[in-house]
Amino acid sequence: MISEKLLYSRVKKGDIKSFEVIFKEYYEKLVEYAFIHLKDIDNAEEVVQDLFYQLWNKREKLEISTSLKSYLFRSVHNNCLLRIQHEMIKHKYEDYIRSKDSHYSPEPIDYLKAGELDEKIEQTIESLPERTKSIFKMNRFDGLKYQEIAEKLSISIKTVEANMGKALKALRISLKEYIN
Repeated sequence: MISEKLLYSRVKKGDIKSFEVIFKEYYEKLVEYAFIHLKDIDNAEEVVQDLFYQLWNKREKLEISTSLKSYLFRSVHNNCLLRIQHEMIKHKYEDYIRSKDSHYSPEPIDYLKAGELDEKIEQTIESLPERTKSIFKMNRFDGLKYQEIAEKLSISIKTVEANMGKALKALRISLKEYIN
């Protein structure tokens, strides 16, 4: 079997056959892993499909410093956490609406708004520069402290703080229409 590094270097150059090899090797395993977190096969498949879609579309820019397998599983893990967090936000929003009016029953438009909010958050995070996105996810989804991130990436705490500031500012700007 060809090494992961060689396969991925071929993918970066646009070799669809190498991409298919990676897809066939990891798709089912990643869906099973996502299912453990999400408890929903459709969501699990969607997370993994999105990952492969991003892997192909960002192949020229994407730098994987760990093994490909580690990268794929870590990405699925992070994306599952994102999805769970979005669900929690939706539920909080629904609870808030219900608490304002105990006779209120969510309308389809409320679910649509919550879904739009989820999508906006995800798009904003994905649009961040790679380093900023990585630092944000390490802090918010992996629960690492700034010091731990700085040590892991061999950068200063000030750099971590600056990148977190950029990420949070981007989220505030992107979500201003949802914030009262």
